[in-house]
Amino acid sequence: MSNASVPKIDRFSLPDAGGHFGVYGGVYVPETLMTALQELEQAYEAAKNDPQFQAELKHHLKEFAGRPTELYFAERLTNHVGGAKIYLKREDLLHTGAHKINNALAQVLLARRMGKKRIIAETGAGQHGVATAAACAKFGLECVVYMGAVDMERQSLNVFRMRLMGAEVRAVDAGQKTLKEAVNEALRDWVTNVRNTHYVLGTAYGPHPYPKMVRDFHRVIGLEAKEQIRAREGRLPDELIACVGGGSNAIGLFFEFLEDTEIRMTGVEAGGRGIRRGEHAARFAGGRLGVLQGCKTFLLQDSDGQIEPTHSVSAGLDYAAVGPEHAFYHERGRIEFAYATDDEVLAAFQLCSRLEGIIPALESTHALAYALKRAKELPKEKIIIASLSGRGDKDVQQVQAMLAAKTGGK
Repeated sequence: MSNASVPKIDRFSLPDAGGHFGVYGGVYVPETLMTALQELEQAYEAAKNDPQFQAELKHHLKEFAGRPTELYFAERLTNHVGGAKIYLKREDLLHTGAHKINNALAQVLLARRMGKKRIIAETGAGQHGVATAAACAKFGLECVVYMGAVDMERQSLNVFRMRLMGAEVRAVDAGQKTLKEAVNEALRDWVTNVRNTHYVLGTAYGPHPYPKMVRDFHRVIGLEAKEQIRAREGRLPDELIACVGGGSNAIGLFFEFLEDTEIRMTGVEAGGRGIRRGEHAARFAGGRLGVLQGCKTFLLQDSDGQIEPTHSVSAGLDYAAVGPEHAFYHERGRIEFAYATDDEVLAAFQLCSRLEGIIPALESTHALAYALKRAKELPKEKIIIASLSGRGDKDVQQVQAMLAAKTGGK
């Protein structure tokens, strides 16, 4: 499928001054947070144009986080499916195990520049919490991470990692006890402690300037991938694929290719147990326009505007809303969206581990599962880049238990 008919978009004109991507985005928060958001936007714009800040960030991304990451040709997976070449952008090789460190490092540096001594964050799969805890430990800042009680149980390894690095992990027992509730508690904390606290929001979501800021801090993914694929293949890829919860790793990969309209881009959501109410987190397969946690976007809600329950095998994709920039590009036909079910993800998780010796995060495996499906449909001369946004160490015990349950413990 070609995107040649898609109109070109001036990516740098988005969002507008009010934080809008078309009808999406904006600022929907209590008045008590408006001053803090305006202060954050001003500080970010100043830092973005400050060569000293950019040089310091680049230094820490290299020396501490481990950039650049490899663009890896998954030869055995490619041979297995017998179609297009599959390349993996190896964000899993970064320090702390996922792309989240790009944004966490940058926001902690920004908070230090603003004179904020206390950092709060939310986390689902735990990778953003671990990355924020690591950055705070490096720079000697207080760190509090909110995490749903259900997610703490299924990601207990990451809870220990956060605490080991000095973070206080606060369990959230409200609602579904997952990511949405963790964001709620982080926002409540920020309202109460806004003078000395910076909220390191972990994805390209929330009130302006977060979607823009987080996107920009992850642009490095696409910048590297574009240079690397040209060096390896002498041309650009035919398709980009990334998992989408809030959508930070996806927009980080996609952003540098948006104006290359011949390249297909696909975001992969959590299909869960199937597209039935409460059984998935595929916003574009069952959602509608609404407002949640500071932002107008596509989200899973009922006809009365109540947020629907969600489910995913991956804690990081188990969220009712999607980043506003993704919603905008979906509306414009520039980014397509698909989903992978829990069963498809478990199969791809095992296949990648067995054939490539790479254990992917369950979140990332949604992209991988769809990439395997797409590669089968395409001829061998085509090229796919899939974002391997994180590693699966954190998920091994969970997968072991699920596979044992499927086989009756054998």
